[in-house]
Amino acid sequence: MATMTAYKYQAQALMRDYLLADLLVPYTSVLFGIVLCKVAYDFTRILSSFYFKGYTLLTKIQRIEWNNRGMSSAHAIFITAVSLYIVTSTDLFSDCVKGPITFRNSIISTSALGVSVGYFITDLEMIFWLYPSLGGMEYVLHHTLSLVAIAYTMLSGEGQFYTYMVLISETTTPEINLRWFLDTAGLKKSSAYLVNGILMFVAWLVARIFLFMYVFYHIYLHYSQIMQMHAFGYYLTFVVPSVLFVMNTMWFMKILKGVMKTLAKWS
Repeated sequence: MATMTAYKYQAQALMRDYLLADLLVPYTSVLFGIVLCKVAYDFTRILSSFYFKGYTLLTKIQRIEWNNRGMSSAHAIFITAVSLYIVTSTDLFSDCVKGPITFRNSIISTSALGVSVGYFITDLEMIFWLYPSLGGMEYVLHHTLSLVAIAYTMLSGEGQFYTYMVLISETTTPEINLRWFLDTAGLKKSSAYLVNGILMFVAWLVARIFLFMYVFYHIYLHYSQIMQMHAFGYYLTFVVPSVLFVMNTMWFMKILKGVMKTLAKWS
């Protein structure tokens, strides 16, 4: 117990003297994330206008959503790649490293979270601006919870492992957006639409159902370490994954129903 307490004080001192003393890293990364969102939005618009003839025939709101989904896909690819790299290819959250996993962080992990915060700020602003065209209250709830949790772990350095585990679920976003692209482009009856639906089903099952179950199991095993977190971070660790898991399950049932309906038509 004394050893655990010592690690706690060391982690808190590190955050106080290094990470939190220099807010330039998180704030700059948030601004960078917002700029990247603008670049991805414009890049999607320019690329689509050149290579997709039907883009100019879309309504104004459809073009905005088209570009917005291109932006969200770019963020999803980025944060999924970073999350997988940090969790699986570095020793930052390795069990071989001594000390509570709940207090581990690095400049890279904090900066990547800042980019994600920049995305959720941008996307949430667009959702409110065009509400409810880009998503209803379920999207507002999802983005608000994600923004609060990611911003907190970015600034405090606490619980970054669980944040990155949840962010891996963004791997399903490109498949969801591609399904919308194909539908909007009039390719709902194409083989690409069917394949995408199957891939989306598998990705969702793995990244938003099974992975969340593993996160809950990991939280159970490391509960003594989570108890050492600040009260706000402690509750976020339980509330955010739980709410998102319920939403993921509800959306998964809709995906399953849609896949079964599509397969029945093809058969």
